[in-house]
Amino acid sequence: MIFDRKNADNDKLVSFYKALLWPRMIEEKMLILLRQGRIGKWFSGIGQEAIAVGSTLAMQPYEYILPMHRNLGVFTTRDIPLSKLMAQWQGKASGFTKGRDRSFHFGTQQYKIIGMISHLGPQMALADGIALADVLSKKRRATLVYTGEGGTSEGDFHEALNVAAVWNLPVIFLIENNGYGLSTPVDEQYKCEKLSDRAIGYGMEGRTIDGNNILEVYNTVSELTADIRENPRPVLLECMTFRMRGHEEASGTKYVPQIMFDEWKEKDPIANFEQFLLAEGAITGEKIEVIKKGFTTLIDVQIEKVFSEPDIIPDPETELRDMYKSFNNIAIQPSNNKISKRYIDAISDGLRQGMKKHDNLVLMGQDIAEYGGAFKITQGFVEEFGRERVRNTPICESGIVGAAMGLSINGYKSVVEMQFADFVTCAFNQVINNLAKTHYRWGENVDVVVRMPTGAGTGAGPFHSQSNEAWFTKTPGLKVVYPAFPSDAKGLLLAAIDDPNPVIYFEHKYLYRSISEEIADYEYTIEIGKARVVREGTQASIVTYGLGVHWALEYVKEHPDLSIEIVDLRSLQPWDKEAVEASVKKTGRVLILHEDTLTNGFGGEIAAHLAEHCFAYLDAPIMRCASMDTAIPMNKALEDQFLAKARLVEMVGKLLDY
Repeated sequence: MIFDRKNADNDKLVSFYKALLWPRMIEEKMLILLRQGRIGKWFSGIGQEAIAVGSTLAMQPYEYILPMHRNLGVFTTRDIPLSKLMAQWQGKASGFTKGRDRSFHFGTQQYKIIGMISHLGPQMALADGIALADVLSKKRRATLVYTGEGGTSEGDFHEALNVAAVWNLPVIFLIENNGYGLSTPVDEQYKCEKLSDRAIGYGMEGRTIDGNNILEVYNTVSELTADIRENPRPVLLECMTFRMRGHEEASGTKYVPQIMFDEWKEKDPIANFEQFLLAEGAITGEKIEVIKKGFTTLIDVQIEKVFSEPDIIPDPETELRDMYKSFNNIAIQPSNNKISKRYIDAISDGLRQGMKKHDNLVLMGQDIAEYGGAFKITQGFVEEFGRERVRNTPICESGIVGAAMGLSINGYKSVVEMQFADFVTCAFNQVINNLAKTHYRWGENVDVVVRMPTGAGTGAGPFHSQSNEAWFTKTPGLKVVYPAFPSDAKGLLLAAIDDPNPVIYFEHKYLYRSISEEIADYEYTIEIGKARVVREGTQASIVTYGLGVHWALEYVKEHPDLSIEIVDLRSLQPWDKEAVEASVKKTGRVLILHEDTLTNGFGGEIAAHLAEHCFAYLDAPIMRCASMDTAIPMNKALEDQFLAKARLVEMVGKLLDY
């Protein structure tokens, strides 16, 4: 192994040695504790330390790093106290996630480290968003994100690299090629000779270096970051190394040929660097022993300190409260200056006024720039706000939702447009596991709105017409809104943009140009979680939302002899239990109406709640009117049969006749 010290003096080289040795000695202690049964799990990075330590040393302390399981050296090189890390690993209240998540699954704004989730790949898109925020803020900074050679098989890898290349984002995508994805060797992971060759396909630079040589890692990353800070662009950096332990300790290493261990033991990053320092006269054997003894004492003291900390006492109120970031939610009242707006125009107005209010708000989506989006909602926005804030995206929903979260981490707001709500399936992991869970896990708000053009009625078939709100209403950490009128569409959108929590904003395509309403011309908000009684009645309640509100109004208009109360939920997560309970207690009968399918639709949750809390007030069974339990057909006659509206007359009659 050839070390090039360049201009580094002996003191700097010794500091590098200490930074390299510190995580190794911590890990060796962890393995002892694991054998003693004092800890339950460990993902070892022994043999790979030079990558984490060398690359982190090359970054500025205010620049973000997004590491993985085996990058203990990132955390230690950023000077996170071992006691804090140990508390995290042991699930103590003083850990970064307060016992809510494991190992390195956390972030910390203090140390500018954003940890991964268990799903390989999503962190790369977050790096894109973080870097984009720096570019928009005119900050000359680099972002470093890690993945393994196995993770390069994920679609998230492709999406993140492609977005970074198209947008010229200053991101170093660092591949730790350690030979195995759990037990799967590289020849079963990819066919190319070097993973860095993939950079060619994205129009970016790619390099492969010796990941066990700390100076080569440090010098390479230093050179690259200095360059991309001034000339923003992404780089793919492959670091060759080897995993000297199993995927985790329980996995063992029997699947690895012994000859590979023998070969890579000779390339140990610490032993080789130590020999180099001794040969250079930068350090003595006696000094090495002093350093090791000091580290051993420090490790023992800090670890035992954490073991003595009390266990967490669970508190339900704390757990529920921490799912969402609290904020001073003061509704902005509408002015008396009103103008007739279609549903689609109200959404456009809300976006425009949100952009004017928040100069850190970025819109992203397919074809939303000059073209104005598939439904022309953002037409004219580029001319008004510029292409930096109104961004066409490649067709990569996961990558863009991840980038939106990265923007939030680095101080920006974003609204992401799904061209159709159905397409959110391609971003499901980012929405469900990253957006929704982050605040609960480590206290970081996720300031992202995902716009979801939804619903049937236009003959668009199974992949452009689904009502998929129930996928999200059962996911804690998300807020879900579903306006039925132009006034609510605008007020809820502006409230969603103000909210520091992730909001899934459903907008019904059938309503875009079919309804109009007099609404306030200036900014106003409608509190998320508040229903509205759109029609008073005494005989029965119809609880509904979205297009269902208009079906209910149409029914009432056609049956003027009936006194039916209509409750428009407007928000589904949280939903207004008090308003619904009050209506049901008043009328004694309730029909829950929605466009989604009957089985596992959101109406089942409302029905269960009412059965538990309003049973004594009911004069008839709780009834549901929903769409058929099939995919949505394209043919109009079949679609009409599918939709809940086809059964509304029958179900109301059944409710009233009981």
